[in-house]
Amino acid sequence: MNYLELGRLAVPEALLVVTALVALGVDLAGRPGGEGPGDEGAWERRAGRVLGIGVAGCVLTLGWLVAMRPEGALPGGMFVSDAVTRWVRAALVSLTAGTLLLSWRMRFTPHVGEYVTVVLLGTVGMMWVAAAENVLMLFLGLELASLSLYILTAFDKRDPASTEAGLKYFLFGGMAGAFLLLGLSFLYGATGAIEFRAMAAGLAGAGDSPLALAGLALVLVGLGFKVAAAPFHFWAPDAYQGAPTPAAGLMAAGAKVAALFILAKFAVVGLGTLAGDGSWAGLRAGWAPLLGLVAAVSMVWGNLAALAQRNVKRLLAYSAVAHAGYALVGVMGGGAEAVAAVTFHAVTYALTTLGAFGVVGLVEKAAGGSEFGHFAGLARRAPGLALCLAVFVLSLAGIPPLVGFFGKFYLFATALGGGDGGMGLLWLVALGAATTCVSFYYYLRLLKEVFVSEPGTAGWEGMAGGGVERWTVGAAATGVVAAGCLPAVLLEPLRVGLVALGL
Repeated sequence: MNYLELGRLAVPEALLVVTALVALGVDLAGRPGGEGPGDEGAWERRAGRVLGIGVAGCVLTLGWLVAMRPEGALPGGMFVSDAVTRWVRAALVSLTAGTLLLSWRMRFTPHVGEYVTVVLLGTVGMMWVAAAENVLMLFLGLELASLSLYILTAFDKRDPASTEAGLKYFLFGGMAGAFLLLGLSFLYGATGAIEFRAMAAGLAGAGDSPLALAGLALVLVGLGFKVAAAPFHFWAPDAYQGAPTPAAGLMAAGAKVAALFILAKFAVVGLGTLAGDGSWAGLRAGWAPLLGLVAAVSMVWGNLAALAQRNVKRLLAYSAVAHAGYALVGVMGGGAEAVAAVTFHAVTYALTTLGAFGVVGLVEKAAGGSEFGHFAGLARRAPGLALCLAVFVLSLAGIPPLVGFFGKFYLFATALGGGDGGMGLLWLVALGAATTCVSFYYYLRLLKEVFVSEPGTAGWEGMAGGGVERWTVGAAATGVVAAGCLPAVLLEPLRVGLVALGL
């Protein structure tokens, strides 16, 4: 391996690591001995400097990816930088910058430098996942990202719910990691390969080997946990509710993008010969029928459980379960279109849900919680925020012309056009459409609280200020509308890149 080549390809990740170390150093150097918990002015200035360094590092990294366009691959698929992975890595960096901006007035920890460092290192893990075509690097990247998210979930030491959520997430995540590693080792045993394409060739010769099928099932369990698909989603509601809100936003946005992209890519490139058939009439063993079952359970359970929620963060968690199901329907279409559809949906969903968590964070600071009652009368107290929340919620529901509509439409169209093109997945698409209709109820119930209910009696003094968070939320809402009206601006570079790769 040429270390110079590795350094050239991994400059974006290196920039984020350097930024993390600089932020940590500036935070440590800027802590005067006399700064106490009540010295709000000094604390805010220090937090602003450190978060600003983190955002500047993200902007520099994004600029490098766009301007320099590093291209190449290391032997064995250890690290691949092409048009598609650059697109996904740029999206991950952008979402991380948004997360840091939404953390601008955070009060859940005095350790700002450590917080920024963990966020950036988690992003590096997600970017390694996106750039991997090798199961060893895939696993290492996922674990680096997961360890960072466990820490972020439990970052609010003053809130017992945060600690409990972090512990649950860690325990479930450790178990899922074990399933994933065992499944990957079974696949290696069946094929003798750890690179995606070599593994696909090995599986073509292995036939319906019991070892390969067992490995496939275990890998799907592990990746199902990462994307919060039912029935592997039990960590999500508690983690979303207990984690500091910006951290929950990163968990719902960046982690989802990396996990869904690599799931679709691994299924198409590495496990394509073990796909089987998930259509109603031609059922055949493989990952397609397993994914179909998980997708159906996720769409039904995620939407039904969301009906009973009275906390907006838990509602978004169950909505994430349902959207994982929609994405898995797209994976079943197979080929380059499936990867494009799933990646486009994951990124636009991430932008939408990050903006929604931004609004939740502002309401939490103002009203002291994220129950439905805390959002009552938001339209009269903060009309701009209420409008942004309406954009995010209606996009998640799939209302045109917002990007959520196009994302779901593209997923379902890919599923119907995939395979033999014989509409064999119509049953799954019909279930997705039906459960989307169910979701209208709980999304509109939240909007009723925002626009129709009378404002509560909470003080809302904390709503004053927050310009950085408000501008970030506004930018996210504008992006959701613009991407819905002009989806080709995002989609075409992705499709062209996939075609160039010969998928």
